[in-house]
Amino acid sequence: MASITEREEASPSIYISEEWSEAADSVAYDSTTSPPPIALVCGPKNCGKTTFSRYLLNILLQRYKRVGYLDTDVGQPEFTTPGFLSLTVVDKLTPDLTIPCLKTPERCFFFGDVSSKRDPTAYLKCIFTLYDYYRKEYCKSDSPVENEMPLVVNTHGWVKGVGYDILVDMLRHIAPTHVVKINTTSERKNLPGGKFWLDEGYGGQVNLIDINSTRHDSFNRSVLIQKDARLLRDLRIMAYFRQCFPSNLNITTIKELANALASHPPYQVPISSIKIRHLHSQELLGESIHSKVCST
Repeated sequence: MASITEREEASPSIYISEEWSEAADSVAYDSTTSPPPIALVCGPKNCGKTTFSRYLLNILLQRYKRVGYLDTDVGQPEFTTPGFLSLTVVDKLTPDLTIPCLKTPERCFFFGDVSSKRDPTAYLKCIFTLYDYYRKEYCKSDSPVENEMPLVVNTHGWVKGVGYDILVDMLRHIAPTHVVKINTTSERKNLPGGKFWLDEGYGGQVNLIDINSTRHDSFNRSVLIQKDARLLRDLRIMAYFRQCFPSNLNITTIKELANALASHPPYQVPISSIKIRHLHSQELLGESIHSKVCST
């Protein structure tokens, strides 16, 4: 096991291995990368993608004024509530990697599910649109060097079957400068070796970085953010809706949140301003529902 180095940029309760530290540094300070790096982090579930992505974000912020974060994990997003795909511009270090925080994204789409398997086509369309927006707004050839903005792409942990196909499509569209592939001790759960998403004869350059997932170091210190998916989703939803209430209002459960929302004065909007769209269904069905609502 790689030795553990306590980095100032990490967190009091998270210890980053030397292997992970070197991987993040190689992305941030790769002298061959111009314009700034576009790093995609991938691997199976519970291998440490979120931990590494947060850490990489901090390392990049030591060199760049701001960093883009493209979040493609609708079940456990980094800066939004579940069900969203988002591009967030980050300009401040995260002092504690164990604490998730909500941020207002630069651009986002409501996917409406915690898994991409419901509608892979719509899922990819949202991601491609977010990435194309990043390219258009932050990768202009005439932009001064001080305005350059690297990008971190955090991915879902579904790496088999359709999930694998989705990841390959993402990699081919984004064409990252760096791909950080995290491997676990279970070979059958890992992604294929090498640059698995590229066709033979590909002439472009991409830096593939393989690192290992480690849960504890030799002193039994945690090196991963332990996650309970359902609990994290509840906490993020509560954090989002708590913004509607005074900070001194005690809301600790979903039931308390529901009661508080039910008693909150509602907004009033004309029925003619309401549109209903049925997600993950045929567009004609959505239009039909909209027509029925408008005619009532």
